[in-house]
Amino acid sequence: MTENIKRYFIKSFIVLAVIHLAYFSYGYFTFKGLKNINIYTEFYRFKFYDDVSISHFFVSGLFLLIFLIFLIRNHSRENYKGGNLFKVAICLLLISFLTFSFFISYSFGMNAKLKTELSENDFNNDKKLLNVLNPFLYGYTSYSSEKLFNYENILYPKPYPVIKKEDTIVTGEYPITETSYYSIDTIKALTSTFDKTTHKADSIFDILGFDKEELYKRVISKTVIGDSTEIVFKGIQVHPEHDNDICIFLENKSLFSPVHGDSIGKQTYQAAVDRYKLLYNSKKDSLTYTFQRLDTILRKYNIETSLVPKQLTQDVYHYRDNKEEPLNGIRNTFDRKALAEKIKTLNKLFYEPNYLHPNIMAIYFAVIVLVWMALFLFYLIFNRKKSQ
Repeated sequence: MTENIKRYFIKSFIVLAVIHLAYFSYGYFTFKGLKNINIYTEFYRFKFYDDVSISHFFVSGLFLLIFLIFLIRNHSRENYKGGNLFKVAICLLLISFLTFSFFISYSFGMNAKLKTELSENDFNNDKKLLNVLNPFLYGYTSYSSEKLFNYENILYPKPYPVIKKEDTIVTGEYPITETSYYSIDTIKALTSTFDKTTHKADSIFDILGFDKEELYKRVISKTVIGDSTEIVFKGIQVHPEHDNDICIFLENKSLFSPVHGDSIGKQTYQAAVDRYKLLYNSKKDSLTYTFQRLDTILRKYNIETSLVPKQLTQDVYHYRDNKEEPLNGIRNTFDRKALAEKIKTLNKLFYEPNYLHPNIMAIYFAVIVLVWMALFLFYLIFNRKKSQ
């Protein structure tokens, strides 16, 4: 290609870059802000009827018209063939793509503004706090749910977690069952060592008169991982109903919203540890301060709330110290659904942004290819006429 057409393409790319910067700025300064995000919020997708779409049509059409006029008028006399013609085709393809991607820069601007209001680190810290406090945030009817709140959900302190076992004491039409809880222990050893030890242990049990079958019944699972064997088995019997170091708020291990990229298991356990320390190892003021942080988060995300940290702390301590009393509700009134929707939407904006929405992807690339073919065809036609 000649230097003239190279300079022309470079100037065209610079003009497109300026237009992209303008759309980026438009997206940045028109972003409605963190408080106005709701479940319908998404990064921009072409809608054909709003200001961004209408301006996009106008700006793209005007640019392509001017670009094509000057291209044919000033740069179509070279009669390119082979490699040079291929280079022109590639440049025209890039021009087509950049001309129809202004709305993506608009979305980049929205994303940049979102990150200035809420960094990913701050967002993750907010989710960690919500995960720790999640058992305190349910509506009063949820606390009677055995699925949400039960002893098997307790992860900390030792000897928890536990496994539930029900034995039928009396059979018949109206059977009577007895519920027991056992700690969960793990043994891990090399498979070869484990096999040898097992045979020796069987011999010792026979000599001492121990019931091997009863011991084997305690095995929950046996897993071979590489050259190692891991056995999970029932340990000592635990009586959580008489344990004064646990309460209903430890009987839920659900996360409000997992932190992206971290192990769910580790997050669940760490939240349980932090929750226990707040309830039993820290002063009452620490729990109040944590609820104050929760209130700040709710207001930051524009969630309707009437939460009073001191009152909520009093309620939590009441049910912590009176575990036999049914929990009829604590003063934790806020719009839980709105918070869940906002966190879910922010997760999508941070980790599944969809700058190019799947619904328009096929049409988008089809338009780019068609425009590119039209530009290239015009160039070939006028180039041939000039050469003749």
